[in-house]
Amino acid sequence: MTKEELALEIIQRLKMEYPEAGCTLDYNQAWKLLVSVRLAAQCTDARVNVVVEGLYEKYPDVKSLAEAPVEEIEKIVRPCGLGRSKARDISACMKLLHEKYDGMVPEDFDALLELPGVGRKSANLIMGDVFHKPAIVTDTHCIRLVNRMGLVDRIKDPRKVEMALWKLIPPEEGSDFCHRLVYHGREICTARTSPHCERCCIRELCARNGLENN
Repeated sequence: MTKEELALEIIQRLKMEYPEAGCTLDYNQAWKLLVSVRLAAQCTDARVNVVVEGLYEKYPDVKSLAEAPVEEIEKIVRPCGLGRSKARDISACMKLLHEKYDGMVPEDFDALLELPGVGRKSANLIMGDVFHKPAIVTDTHCIRLVNRMGLVDRIKDPRKVEMALWKLIPPEEGSDFCHRLVYHGREICTARTSPHCERCCIRELCARNGLENN
C-alpha cells in the first residue's frame, strides 16, 4: 500500500469513527478564534473556552480588546499560562486588525502570518475553519499520530510535516482530517499513556503495530 492509499483509507476510517469532529475551541467570530488559538498554546482547549468567556464579557469586540491595557488582558488570561506573552500578542494582533483590516480577519494565508502571535498552525486553522479553504493544521496530535501511522517518517518539525501531508491528503479533506486526529489523539492514540491500540479503528493499518514501535 502506498502512502497515498494509506492516507485515503485512514481518512475514511476516521470519518466513520468521528463523523462530527470539528474545532474544539468555542468561537462565533473569526477574531475570537485567533484569540483562542493563541491562548491554547500549552493549555487545554477546555480551559481556554472558560477563560475567554470573561475576556469577551469585558472586551466584546476587536476595538475594545485592541484598546485594552495589556496588563488587564494578562490578568484575565493568566490561567491559560504564559499570560504575559499571550496578552502581548493578543493586544498587538487586535490593534493590527483594528487599524489595518477594519476589525476583520484577512482571508489570506500570508496576511494571517503577519499578525502577531500567528504561526502556520494558527493560520491554517483560520483558513480551514473560518474560510473553508484547504488547510493542514500540524498540532501536537497531528505530528504524533501521522508519525505513528506511517504517513510521515520520523518527522517532528511542524512545517515539514505539513508539507509532507499536503502531498498525501486531498485538499478538501485536510481541515477535517486534522480535527479528527485531535479526537483520535485524545481518546485512543494518547501521548501520556500507552495508546489504546485494541480500540483503534486503524489498528491493522498503523505502522506502530507493524514495522515500528514508537
